[in-house]
Amino acid sequence: MGETDAERWLVIDGRRWRRTDPELPPELVDALKSELGRGRAGVRAARRSDDGTRLSAARRRVDLAKRGLGERGPAWWDLSPIDRLSRAEAALAQLRSSGVSGAGNGNGNGGSHS
Repeated sequence: MGETDAERWLVIDGRRWRRTDPELPPELVDALKSELGRGRAGVRAARRSDDGTRLSAARRRVDLAKRGLGERGPAWWDLSPIDRLSRAEAALAQLRSSGVSGAGNGNGNGGSHS
């Protein structure tokens, strides 16, 4: 991988994972990673309780956080800085809204995918 590839991808055990958008403000990255952690905790809890509805919601939460971080969806390096920031802010706003709140709290609100 070239230097550009190294900035875009993280390789673990031969598998490439897209890196977080390096141009996002640190406080936004921290907030999205916090939401990502809540989503992953929701996935674990839903699996333990064998609750498909909560699992689905928790996976949606993880997916939304990862999209906000630029780790899923359109590649961050293909978007303008304004579009990248807008995507991250919109994802965080949605995660904090009632539609995707909580880490899989049993009411169908919360969650995504790990």
